[in-house]
Amino acid sequence: MRNSSFLLLLLSFSLSTGLRAQNNAGILAAQNDRSQQDSIGAILTLPQAVTIAIKNNLVVAQSDLNSQNYKIGFDQSWEYMLPTLSANGGQQINFGRTINSSNNNQYVSSQFSTGNAGLSGGLLLFHGLELQNNYQAQRYAYNASKMDLQQQKDNITLSVLLAYLQVLSSRDQLALAYEQARTDSVTLDLTAKKGKEGALNPVSNLTDLQGKYASDQVNIAGAINTLESNKVALFALLNVPYRRDVEYQNSITATDINDYQASSDSIYQHALGILPSIRSSQLKVQEYQRLLAYYRGAYYPTISLNAGVSTNWTNAPGATSFVQTGAPTYVPNTDGFYSDPNGNNIIYSQKVPGYDVYPKFGDQFKNNRSEYVGLSVNIPILNGFQARNNVRQAKLNLKNYELQYTYNKNYWQQQVELAFQNMIAAYKSLKFYQQEATAFEESFRVTNIRFNEGVIASDAYIVAKGNSDQAEVNLAAAKYIYIFRTKVLDYYQGKLTIP
Repeated sequence: MRNSSFLLLLLSFSLSTGLRAQNNAGILAAQNDRSQQDSIGAILTLPQAVTIAIKNNLVVAQSDLNSQNYKIGFDQSWEYMLPTLSANGGQQINFGRTINSSNNNQYVSSQFSTGNAGLSGGLLLFHGLELQNNYQAQRYAYNASKMDLQQQKDNITLSVLLAYLQVLSSRDQLALAYEQARTDSVTLDLTAKKGKEGALNPVSNLTDLQGKYASDQVNIAGAINTLESNKVALFALLNVPYRRDVEYQNSITATDINDYQASSDSIYQHALGILPSIRSSQLKVQEYQRLLAYYRGAYYPTISLNAGVSTNWTNAPGATSFVQTGAPTYVPNTDGFYSDPNGNNIIYSQKVPGYDVYPKFGDQFKNNRSEYVGLSVNIPILNGFQARNNVRQAKLNLKNYELQYTYNKNYWQQQVELAFQNMIAAYKSLKFYQQEATAFEESFRVTNIRFNEGVIASDAYIVAKGNSDQAEVNLAAAKYIYIFRTKVLDYYQGKLTIP
């Protein structure tokens, strides 16, 4: 049997295309309780396996978080273009000797309180289109992160597809091993019965068949181990506890085995526009083109519009208003002259009855209000050559991503060609194995008749039986190899379907 050959072929292709299996069972062992949400019934289908694997995969989850971070950066980039608005206010109590701004800025020695409030806003009118270019750069970065997330989902999808096909193939080969052992058991019983009835069969015929049947049991044991190992590997990709009793649905029908109708050039042209890895590289080039324009904006002046309103209030001495309650009186006074209502200077002092009151808070809030609006221009002259060096660094980053984009295109063109050649080889092998199985089946049919008639010895029978058995195993493996090759090419064209 060639179980190991089948596995090596598929695994080598998977590695060559960079579609590595994401085995995270050990890393996420502490999260096994999530498996309760992964409802695997008695039968595990391929679409269900893909869904569970994507949900539980660590790399996919990390890529999703990374994409969410880029979404925040993208949202912030356009929010930078909104006007700024801020409010301020304060209240303080003054002790001791302080300057009273409400009384001609004179020094006073008393305790009083003051307060203020204000509202200000601004709008950046122009700065070399920095905000606009940053918005475009962050949009490209966010879209690239979504492509990276999709690439990880595609990787795990193909890895699960490969693992699932390995389970189906090993299950088919186990069924063949059981059938081959059953056929050999029938022949062994028939030969033993003939010997008891006195037929002239060499003793070696019986022992050869006994050895062949024992070899069948070894093949069965190996096939069981291969099947269980492949099932464990599949559950490791799903990142759920292994269940031995689960059955697997074979949705691969005979209609899936046909000649692939596409050329490698047409497949690659489709891949250029849809492969997440290539689209991500292209978007990152566009991102850094915009970032280069963003850093160049630092060479230009900054023009801003600003406006605000503020007010204040206090209960400090000198801030009061006098309320007169009666007519003034005059008394002699030697301190100075006072003009009476008729304009005569007399040595009298005036006394006015009344009292001091502080203006109401609402009145102060309204009467002390002031507004402003202004336009400011900041012209960069010398800032340690930061703007120039940032532009130089941005050019290098852009060149780096341009090189990565070119490399990515060449890499995937080579992978498409390799995948297409592997598909052709798998298809040819499948056709040859079909011919081989048909030929050896007919050869064994004739040999079996001659052996039962006693014309040939057991060694010829065993050789013919072994050739027929191996041809069936080869054909079963070749079918799944070819299916996987075609699914990979479907993926490159954006039409991968999970049956």
